[in-house]
Amino acid sequence: MAHVLTLTGRRTAAAIFTAALLVPLAACGGGNDGKAAGDRATASAGGAPKADLTVLAAASLTDVFKTAGAAYEKAHPGTKVKFSFAGSQELAAQVKQGSPADALVTADTKTMDGLRSDTGAPAVIAKNRLVIATGKGNPEKVEGLKDLADSKLKVVLAAPEVPVGRYSKKILDAQKIAVKPVSQEPSVRAVLSKVELGEADAGLVYKTDAATATDKVEAIDIPDAQNAVASYPAATLKTSKNTEAAAEFVKWLSSPEAQKILQDAGFQRP
Repeated sequence: MAHVLTLTGRRTAAAIFTAALLVPLAACGGGNDGKAAGDRATASAGGAPKADLTVLAAASLTDVFKTAGAAYEKAHPGTKVKFSFAGSQELAAQVKQGSPADALVTADTKTMDGLRSDTGAPAVIAKNRLVIATGKGNPEKVEGLKDLADSKLKVVLAAPEVPVGRYSKKILDAQKIAVKPVSQEPSVRAVLSKVELGEADAGLVYKTDAATATDKVEAIDIPDAQNAVASYPAATLKTSKNTEAAAEFVKWLSSPEAQKILQDAGFQRP
């Protein structure tokens, strides 16, 4: 009888010891599940996983996207948006070379269409028009496109492979106006800079770019019938390591909040 009791006691002690070992393990397991659930809740609460996003964007979006990026980060805590601005043709080259980025916004559909194998489905988020930028006060009295043909006028244009350069050529050719530019620049901001610095008397830029330098340049409107409409498509990049977060940002660009920021900067509705 004593032998039975001793054996029973040993078994009870072993059971208690095993249970004691399992309790902290279960507690640890429950803690991890709780943390994972919390992480998922945090991600879903923001609409997309937290991420550090890199967005390649056309040079003409420089000012407005800084504002838009700050607004997006405020609405999506934990997400950071870094922009790399350049001429759309330069951005396309970066994509083709495999530059690490998550989304792309160009100043024309032609450039974006050439990257179909590298991007998700694009969506136009804004439109723009061209103006003639001159020095403050318009010292050369430029009135319209025809004045740009004056050989005494130092005119600067964007290069033909740059979207704004292509739009410029389109509207000048349509009006049969021959312009011999003193230089052809790699981006619209480079054209604007030449006029700001007085290195050119006039240049063709987007309306929104001229609006960022009203203290240094004058914007001469071009009638709609003689103008061109620039479209800005946005798309995710297939090489992105943050696909969900990138898609959320691209989608947000068409939201009422983002559209107000773009239109306040002078961009037109898509």
